[in-house]
Amino acid sequence: MVPFLSVVLPAKNEQGNIGVLIREIHASLSPEYAFEVVLTDDGSDDNTAQVAINTANEIGCQLQVVYHAKSCGQSTALSSGVRHAKGEWIITSDADGQNDPIDYPKLISEAEKLTSQHFCVAGYRKKRLDTAWVRFQSRVANKIRQSLLDDGVPDSGCGLKLFPKATFLTLPYFDHMHRFLPALIKRIDGDIVVCQVNHRDRNAGVSNYNAWNRAWVGIVDIIGVIWLKKRAKHPTVANVYSNQD
Repeated sequence: MVPFLSVVLPAKNEQGNIGVLIREIHASLSPEYAFEVVLTDDGSDDNTAQVAINTANEIGCQLQVVYHAKSCGQSTALSSGVRHAKGEWIITSDADGQNDPIDYPKLISEAEKLTSQHFCVAGYRKKRLDTAWVRFQSRVANKIRQSLLDDGVPDSGCGLKLFPKATFLTLPYFDHMHRFLPALIKRIDGDIVVCQVNHRDRNAGVSNYNAWNRAWVGIVDIIGVIWLKKRAKHPTVANVYSNQD
């Protein structure tokens, strides 16, 4: 049986997209799955949160809104949302609507097949709708990251992922960590599964989080993750004795 789900949406100034997205999430998951939406309003200066609240109340969708007094970036917004989430499993998705909620059940289905304590089902946007320049930069960055981290994920920039909340809470926090979730989860012996997903155009507004995944910007973070990987140890427990009942 699929556990309670929390769909975590880091958002900044997405009032033109968030209402439609919450309706799509509700249509994709309800009534088959028990779920909530957790929106982190990352210092928006528009009506993102109120549009989300109005929409959720109108359609009967469970919603939490976590307000940041000022923008802290996507990784921190994601972390705030996960920490407030009530779900055992977390689905992360971009609040601009470019990740398609129709793909959520595919990720859930892949997660149901896994038996390990820690895992990540990572979306892969095989047919991206970005400009040729953005796609080129992403290919270069992904090849560099893959060669150095060997995380088994061809599309680190895809915001659509599913993992246990307990897994996320074991990970070290740092800015931009959301780009390295598969590598960080693999570091603790977690299973990584890649799932092909849709990619859509943004309907309204502009991107509010920088596309840091250009190789020359993310290299410092990659070095940090390599440092963490090299210092990870995984003991084999031969036996446990206890004199307690």
